[in-house]
Amino acid sequence: MLELLWLVPALPFAGFLVLALFGRRLSRMGVAAVGAGSVGLSAIAAVLVDTSFLASPPAGNAWTQVLWQWVGAAGFGPQIELYLDPVSVVMSLVVSVVGFLILFYSAQFMAGDEGYNRFFCYMDLFVGSMLTLVLAGDLLLLYLGWEGVGLCSYLLIGFWYVDPANGRAARKAFIVTRIGDAAMAAGLLLLFTNLGTSEIQALMQRASQQWGAGSGFAVAAAALLLGGALGKSAQLPLQTWLPDAMAGPTPVSALIHAATMVTAGVYLIARAHVLFALAPPVQMAVAVIGAVTLLYAGFAALAQSDIKRVLAYSTISQIGYMFLALGVGAWSAAIFHLMTHAFFKSLLFLGAGVVILGLNREHNMFKMGGLRKELPGTFLTFLIAAASLSALPLVTAGFYSKDAILSSAWTSGAGSRWLWAAGLAGALLTSVYSFRMVFLTFFGELRQKPRLKPGICMVVPLATLSVLCIVGGSVQVPETLGNVRVFSDFLNVVLPPAAAHETAGTEAALQVVAGVASVLGVLVAYYLFLHRPQHVERWTATLAGARLHRLWLAGWGFDWAYDRLFVRPLVWAARANKADFIDSFSRAMAQLNVAAHAALRRTQTGHVRWYAMVIVMGGVIAIWILVL
Repeated sequence: MLELLWLVPALPFAGFLVLALFGRRLSRMGVAAVGAGSVGLSAIAAVLVDTSFLASPPAGNAWTQVLWQWVGAAGFGPQIELYLDPVSVVMSLVVSVVGFLILFYSAQFMAGDEGYNRFFCYMDLFVGSMLTLVLAGDLLLLYLGWEGVGLCSYLLIGFWYVDPANGRAARKAFIVTRIGDAAMAAGLLLLFTNLGTSEIQALMQRASQQWGAGSGFAVAAAALLLGGALGKSAQLPLQTWLPDAMAGPTPVSALIHAATMVTAGVYLIARAHVLFALAPPVQMAVAVIGAVTLLYAGFAALAQSDIKRVLAYSTISQIGYMFLALGVGAWSAAIFHLMTHAFFKSLLFLGAGVVILGLNREHNMFKMGGLRKELPGTFLTFLIAAASLSALPLVTAGFYSKDAILSSAWTSGAGSRWLWAAGLAGALLTSVYSFRMVFLTFFGELRQKPRLKPGICMVVPLATLSVLCIVGGSVQVPETLGNVRVFSDFLNVVLPPAAAHETAGTEAALQVVAGVASVLGVLVAYYLFLHRPQHVERWTATLAGARLHRLWLAGWGFDWAYDRLFVRPLVWAARANKADFIDSFSRAMAQLNVAAHAALRRTQTGHVRWYAMVIVMGGVIAIWILVL
């Protein structure tokens, strides 16, 4: 069954090709069948292959499928090689299964759009590229998938390109992530030139053998890979593209900007964990960046009125938790939260999509309200997802994954009390902004009556993801609550366990504190945004409150700063150099050639005696040169 691994990325690519070549001849039902069906078949293939892997693990708990030699030149021989191990098992299941649910949902959400075929075509290309990324056994193939998802992100963010704002958002995402991608490309070149291979496992083995901890090469390579991860996963300082990326259709946000692409940076660091372990300063930077980012985005989410921008900043914040886990060496905890985040964040986006579609594309939460009775099913699923995002104790998957991160931040040898405190404060903020969103959208006075209700294509993904948001945490339960270690035991075969020093009492105390923070956040949101909203209105009416609200609403002013530090100087330089000073050199060479041609043309007089004299003079000069 493992031999079918190639079908997992190949089927979405096949769907893309069919839609690109024949999509215009298909009915809308046919387009949806090909678009969602190809990803559904990929999910089935992934389940079959991964089940076979689990039932009968191959030697070394890894299996490699070499499809063909890609390049062969001067010792450089990367292959089209798929690599299956516990990490890629989890990632392939998350990408294919969640991807199928979102595409199935899209069949109704995009039903009235004139770009129906184009949408599914782009989405299939994205899923194929993402599966290539997570299954690649060679860094060059991984980079191909990495750039593929970047291209699809640009196409899908700017999907409704008639609006210039959407085009600007797409270009912004493309340019900002290119900064990180350039750093990553440099890191790949550094690794290959020093270690002589681009095959990931061989590369990690050679790095551990040839480089010691703190080696300059290891630090430089890890830092460059971190740059790529920061851009793709929207972490400080390359996070500014993600809130604007909400210009794309809501299913795009659910798939690309919640469940898959933005977690590519987390996957990259986990896959290269050997390299980061050899670079302690870079690994600590990962933890610090994650801690700062989760707080930065949590505060920004509190001020947003657009429901999708709240979820965008929430995504930045939750990936910050994953970076925090990676930085303290809790590799399996980071992947665990990546998985649960894919469930509850995609569910939140899809639930928001039902509301947005039902209210004539309305995004402003302050123009919603009272929808829990009009959309009871959507309200229930949205509530489950918000509870999981908030890590409400015992009953949500998010509680178990976030608890694993917070516990590791406290008890890991690479952790610290400050990192734990940042994570705990972020947990409180998460509950506040999550239930602020719930209360503003579904409670209070009914402001607009939804014009349509979700059909079966929307209901099935919502219900499925709701179940996963509840039961998804049962694969990893702490010792104080049952000691289920299925997930970490599975991943720790390839990812080293966090070096922790904790007692059962410490673990229980940390869980109680984290649970109290989550519940307290819900109570604060209820009091400020449902029971006594006038307190918030009075505070934001003050000078200090209004300024702070504007600061958080603008994402702490990063766009303003980048505009003045980078964009405006570049635009000024371009305008100052509109005559293209550099081109003056090539123009001068052209003019010199023209002048030389004109001078030589004058020598063509047609007088034979002049030609004979020139020949004689040339001969004399040649003899003189030879004699000397």
